[in-house]
Amino acid sequence: MAKISVHRSRGMTLIEAVIWISMFTVAMSAIVTSVIYFYRSSNFAIQEASAISAAQHGMDLMVRTIREASYASDGAYPVAAIATSSFTFYADVDSDSAIERVHYYLNNKSLIKGVADPTGDPPTYPVAEATTSISESMRNFDENVALFTYYNKTGGLITDYTKRGDVRFVTLNVIVDIDPNRTPTTTSLRSSAALRNLSGQ
Repeated sequence: MAKISVHRSRGMTLIEAVIWISMFTVAMSAIVTSVIYFYRSSNFAIQEASAISAAQHGMDLMVRTIREASYASDGAYPVAAIATSSFTFYADVDSDSAIERVHYYLNNKSLIKGVADPTGDPPTYPVAEATTSISESMRNFDENVALFTYYNKTGGLITDYTKRGDVRFVTLNVIVDIDPNRTPTTTSLRSSAALRNLSGQ
């Protein structure tokens, strides 16, 4: 009579189970860590790109407004005050019959636009102005970079900021970085504007 051999499959031992669970845990940890790193890196890159885009858009608007600097509604000279981190001048920013006083300046890490409308007859400008934030994450102060640089009609650099009447050309330098402790490094944006209404003076 032929013998029938029976092979019984034995179950997983405790040691095998522990090894399998350990390997599974390590693999899952690596996957989760990679996903979290990718998400954080992507999120940071998106935020950085958004900050740069906002700064670029704000700079474009500033350049267009500065180019249209003109005599104020009360007859004041187009350029009211100049400094490395602020620029005050007169221009029509809302296409009405009045000329507004415009004030661009850095407030810590924010680029701010202030606007004051003339009132009364004869027109006068109030001290208070309506402010809006153009862009955040400005690092000009951290990098010791002037936001505004001014030039006279011959192209000479103006270093005496009491000579506002000499300004004919303005350059803007914006340094953007949402987190200086992370790469990529700071982004520098540069543009310029000639004061068209003063070009012949």
